[in-house]
Amino acid sequence: MNAEVGEESVGGPRQFATTRWGLILSAANSESGEQEARTALDELCRTYWRPIFSFVCRRGYSKEDAQDLTQDFFVKILERNWLQHADPNRGRFRSLLLKSLENFLINVAEGTHTHKRGGDVEFISWDDWMAEAPSHLSISPHALESMPPERLFDLRWAVTVVEHALQRLREECERKGRRRLFHALSSHLTAERDEVSYANLSAALGIAESAVKKQLHTMRQRYRSLLRNEVAHTVENPADVEDEIRYLCAALAAGTK
Repeated sequence: MNAEVGEESVGGPRQFATTRWGLILSAANSESGEQEARTALDELCRTYWRPIFSFVCRRGYSKEDAQDLTQDFFVKILERNWLQHADPNRGRFRSLLLKSLENFLINVAEGTHTHKRGGDVEFISWDDWMAEAPSHLSISPHALESMPPERLFDLRWAVTVVEHALQRLREECERKGRRRLFHALSSHLTAERDEVSYANLSAALGIAESAVKKQLHTMRQRYRSLLRNEVAHTVENPADVEDEIRYLCAALAAGTK
């Protein structure tokens, strides 16, 4: 992840209000747009369920129990009364989701939680997750084993943000017939200038070094734009985007050392 997200803005307040978290908050106390808000919440949950699962596991639950509890938690927050209690002052979807999860697990520990996955319908396809491609990011084993649940949650969240932005960038490149270019340059998107061997990339791609530099510069700009867009979907105020990116950069740095 890179804190330098480029000059592209997500737009003014009117455009920002149409992002997923903005839709959810705007519909929290209104009947209008409720279905659109629920769709936005569903999409955010499907994108960011991995930090939830990791948090539950770190709290000492077995993998099987953590899967069940993750499913139950999503059933709970997708109910409309959760939208009604969403607090706009908390601003960040990440923060509100973590607080809700902590409260949920307190209820589980106290025995007040009731199983709600009627018919055992899976919200998450665990088989698909287990079969997914390896991450572009390397998380240190020490971080995975030693981090407190809350910090692990933030680390997994940061990884998900980056991976989602990279996935969108890869799909764009593939649509333009540039899959080979993406695979050659994607690992250099956040590298320092002196860490990039343009000569080696030029030889590997069969194009001039000047063309490599131009392509990498363009790809970096697009990646930063997509990264910013991913973060913007999870905060209520556009002024929070930069702070959220910096926070997630710090979380990612702590977990990849």
